[in-house]
Amino acid sequence: MKILQINSAARTAGANSTRIANSITAQLCTKHPNAVVEVRDLAANPHPALDNAALGALFTPAEQRTAEQAARVALDDALIAQVQSADTVVLGVPMYNFGISSQLKNWIDAIAKAGVTFRYTEAGPEGLIKGKKVYVALARGGIYRDTPEDSQVPYLKKILGFVSMTDIQFIYAEGLALGQESVDKAFADAQTEIDRL
Repeated sequence: MKILQINSAARTAGANSTRIANSITAQLCTKHPNAVVEVRDLAANPHPALDNAALGALFTPAEQRTAEQAARVALDDALIAQVQSADTVVLGVPMYNFGISSQLKNWIDAIAKAGVTFRYTEAGPEGLIKGKKVYVALARGGIYRDTPEDSQVPYLKKILGFVSMTDIQFIYAEGLALGQESVDKAFADAQTEIDRL
């Protein structure tokens, strides 16, 4: 088994979402002792945003790209190759201002590539990243699970499902800004969920 862990917190150390993602990966390695783990820390190695230059590179035919454009497209292609080669993806997802981090959005924009990870057909769009198991480690200061205020889970289900990563399990650590007792309970509840994996 190959496990790809994506840490998307803005902090390179001490992030709650990374702590939960690490626990998930450790549990998977316990079950699969020969697993190969690859970790991409999007704070330590941020991926560039989808901007005008990136769009210009992506929409220029490969044989007509400048060296700079080819290098920009190659950055996205490297992320796509990582996902394609993994059997399991573990996403560490903090909540910032009710949404995902800009680091994670940049990663998503990179891996959602027409003709490569999805395509348009007469029957509608078809995702091309198939057969992956995805674990999403959610860390939140408040309590949002199963409420209308949770914008992350519907968005992640939609965008990951769009590229055919539909086998998703969410692990929650919530109430992390509500005092130490709430913090202890949040991590204990998350670990209970992880132990059931």
